[in-house]
Amino acid sequence: KEILEKYHDLFTLQWEGVIGNIRVPSQAEWEQLLTTCSAFLFYGMERLMSQILLNRLVAMNIPKCHLMIILDLVRSKQSYRRITNSDIHKSCLHIAIERPKETAMLLSLTGVRSIIANQWYTTLQENAERLEILFENLLSVGRTTGQTVHILQK
Repeated sequence: KEILEKYHDLFTLQWEGVIGNIRVPSQAEWEQLLTTCSAFLFYGMERLMSQILLNRLVAMNIPKCHLMIILDLVRSKQSYRRITNSDIHKSCLHIAIERPKETAMLLSLTGVRSIIANQWYTTLQENAERLEILFENLLSVGRTTGQTVHILQK
């Protein structure tokens, strides 16, 4: 929340979204946000694709989304319990599709042009640091996504 407030003036006037600790977005909200955004940020626990119905995602067309930033793969005891209970009802193939590389491929096929995402599990603090670096370089300095990812890799 601190980071969003810090860079608030650099966002467009049409910035909208859902803060998950207030409430969990419905499937309709996910779809509406994804299909109307020019940039999308997911900053949350576990896997982004565990939040969105896969059969609905593959039918979506998201060509307006130029950049998707996925800062997920954070695990707590509660999130691990929730995701484990959810995964019991999924096939091994479905769970495999929720992995980072597969998620990026699916999003790319739906029309998302650039994707910045974690590949491994991480901590909330590390994701906060990544978000700060991303916003500083993309919004304040005006670097390209390629330049910004290069900075993140260092």
